[in-house]
Amino acid sequence: MQKTVLCYGDSNTYGYNPSNGLRYPSDIRWTGRLQMLLGDGYRVIEEGCNGRTSVFEDPVEGWKTGKEYLRPCLNSHKPVDIFILMLGSNDLKDVFHASAQDIANGVAELVKIIQEFTKEKQEKVPEIILISPAEVGEGITNSPFSESFSEDPVGRSREFPKLYRQVAETYGCRFVNAAEYVKASEEDSLHFTPESHIALAEALAEEVRKIK
Repeated sequence: MQKTVLCYGDSNTYGYNPSNGLRYPSDIRWTGRLQMLLGDGYRVIEEGCNGRTSVFEDPVEGWKTGKEYLRPCLNSHKPVDIFILMLGSNDLKDVFHASAQDIANGVAELVKIIQEFTKEKQEKVPEIILISPAEVGEGITNSPFSESFSEDPVGRSREFPKLYRQVAETYGCRFVNAAEYVKASEEDSLHFTPESHIALAEALAEEVRKIK
């Protein structure tokens, strides 16, 4: 039976291309690569949105809050067998003044929603692969996005692996540290290069195959 893999994230799940601001083709995006690697036994669903946060509501684009869309998304794609969650980079924006712990707490809230909602609506809880986002690059001060990320996003992003791992252990999730495979592009210090998309897809394919 084909397994459904739902990938929920921000612009790096959407496949934002830092070179031109457009979208990488499917065969470059880590989600598309993951589908290719896993084959016909899996259906990989892309749910990436530029600017998406975990639980923080942007004063200009409030509809990008990951929490608000999470339940409708789960309901649309049920039954979901595997849920891959990678959010937190946009939570580093100055407008939220959020510590790394605040961000991890927001992600934990999403994990709880996934588990509680799916238990009720599809009678089984999917395996959750929680990904701590890649580190923000040192060149962020010269990035096109520098005005949004001036409150030491680099240092806070380096705290993610430890904190996200704790969330994963608390809620029984699998954990992947994106920083082990991905480096933010030199163009904007936030978004993945094609090489990083490939590396992340390969790591996730290996993790997904462990799930029986």
